[in-house]
Amino acid sequence: MALGLWFLTLGATAQEKKQKEVDMDSPTFVPTVKVGKVFEDGDSIQYMEMNNVYVFPPVTFSSKKQQNAYMRLVKNVKTVLPIAKEARMIMMETAEYLETLPSKEAKDEHMKRVEKSIMKEYKPRMKKLTYSQGKLLIKLIYRESNSSGYELIQAFLGPVRAGFYQAFAWAFGASLKKEYDPEGVDRLTERVVLMVEAGQL
Repeated sequence: MALGLWFLTLGATAQEKKQKEVDMDSPTFVPTVKVGKVFEDGDSIQYMEMNNVYVFPPVTFSSKKQQNAYMRLVKNVKTVLPIAKEARMIMMETAEYLETLPSKEAKDEHMKRVEKSIMKEYKPRMKKLTYSQGKLLIKLIYRESNSSGYELIQAFLGPVRAGFYQAFAWAFGASLKKEYDPEGVDRLTERVVLMVEAGQL
């Protein structure tokens, strides 16, 4: 299943990817504080900007198993959220670059190079992911791009390739068509993501 996820991070050269590579063993986000001042009626007023701070009711667990599942979710979000964010940036850059190419042939040729580069660059990283992390990555890519993995692959590589990778994911019990529902089934995941983004977890 992890192999089918390589193509969710479309488009940068090997050199660009090395510059953006995320260390999967280090914390996902670090809290930031910015101090400055503004002038109001001839007076200078100091101010401080910081990350959003989210306040949620405490999480209660009915069993140790439930608590362990929550701790796994936190760990998995910290592992795959940087990849999902990296994927969004790469896809945006690829889409912009494709717009500059003069013909369909040039675009197809570029995407072949991209596909080959992704295979080379992301295979080691995807191999490190567990089954549950791979499924979570599919959902977080949807969260970051507002499109399913299937739709993204279809847009960049065409319906035949999208169908191939969907079939591959399906064989492993996953689906590239999975959506992200922050108000429903993914409510707890969204809470964890927001807190990780803010540096609170």
